[in-house]
Amino acid sequence: MEKFIYKKSAGITALSASFIDFTYKKHSHQEYAVGVTLRGIQKYNLDGSLQLSYQNGVMLFNPEQAHDGMAHDETGLDYVMLYIEPQLLLEAAQKKDIVRFTTPIVYDYRLEQRIVSLADAILSDKNEALCTELLLSLTDHLVQTNLSTGDKKDNDLLRKAKEMIHSNLDHVLKLDDICREIQLSKFQFIRFFKAHTGISPYQYYLNCKIERAKRLIEKNRDIYSAVAECGFVDLTHLNKHFKSVYGTTAFEYMSHLN
Repeated sequence: MEKFIYKKSAGITALSASFIDFTYKKHSHQEYAVGVTLRGIQKYNLDGSLQLSYQNGVMLFNPEQAHDGMAHDETGLDYVMLYIEPQLLLEAAQKKDIVRFTTPIVYDYRLEQRIVSLADAILSDKNEALCTELLLSLTDHLVQTNLSTGDKKDNDLLRKAKEMIHSNLDHVLKLDDICREIQLSKFQFIRFFKAHTGISPYQYYLNCKIERAKRLIEKNRDIYSAVAECGFVDLTHLNKHFKSVYGTTAFEYMSHLN
């Protein structure tokens, strides 16, 4: 049985997930993602290496860090996840430049409890002021333990390619236009992009479309306008890709929103 519950408060999206044989398609998020494995073993590929998060493991994902996800065995998996906008995390942590998690999985009881407490508060519709205070407690612990250090910026070619993809999400991806702008052949560009992001340009483009649809649904509470504005063929097309990244259909996701 699959269960994916999303709620949002104070600019943070919380997820409570439980499943046995579901598999996330390789994707990335624009937010920081931090979570805790509550039961079972979470298995995923990240930056070319296999990761296993055992019970009480804290999972740390940087923005646009490509990964998949599945249960390690037939006993299944329960976990919670928080998705935090980069600007919000930096503001709470009093940082000006983008920071990076340097370790993908840690076992830290106090950090684990702060993540679980914030996720529980959001999922149970607690006051937004309380959720904001819990976020501050979480980011303070991240900074104090030096889990988020270092600065990694896209090079100019990659940044330009991403900007062109983001500005044309409602149209078909045209590699020729991007390649002409950055002066690489299509094959050179695909290899270059995948080497730097972990996913192909088309996967990145599709992920961006799905994430844009999610944000529009959150803002307008209208699935069909998200389908039209993001260039999906129809709702079935959106739902297929939405579920592969978020574990739930676009309609189910909207029904969880406050």
